[in-house]
Amino acid sequence: MKTPPLIDEAELLGVGQLRLRWNTGESLTVDLKGLAKRYPQLMRPEYFRAFVVDNWRHALEWPDGFDLGADQLYHLSRQQAGLPTPRDFAEWMKRNHLSLNTAAESLGMSRRMMAHYKVGSRPIPKHVWLACIGWETLQNQRAA
Repeated sequence: MKTPPLIDEAELLGVGQLRLRWNTGESLTVDLKGLAKRYPQLMRPEYFRAFVVDNWRHALEWPDGFDLGADQLYHLSRQQAGLPTPRDFAEWMKRNHLSLNTAAESLGMSRRMMAHYKVGSRPIPKHVWLACIGWETLQNQRAA
């Protein structure tokens, strides 16, 4: 199985804002202010500053046991940057009834890269995502 995104480093930018460096090679900013209604403690400066990356790099943890998982943070940081997420890619495959093999054939890529994109162990380049959208549009036009 491919390794999902892991947090290599987290840098505090401000209350509710972090720059996360991922094992995918990406460095993305994430704004957690949208979670304030559900988790109001995140907006308290002294609380927010107390986070650490867990030993396995799977989450950010706070001293009271609260944590945010790497998969959720990766999805949110890519989404906020306007980039496709592994969830987006998996939904595209499902919506179009594609296996890893048929997705690879459709995009002219390897099955291995499709697996990386689906689990998030490699970032999905914008040009690949645009190819997904274009392929789906053509399929819909042919079906109409």
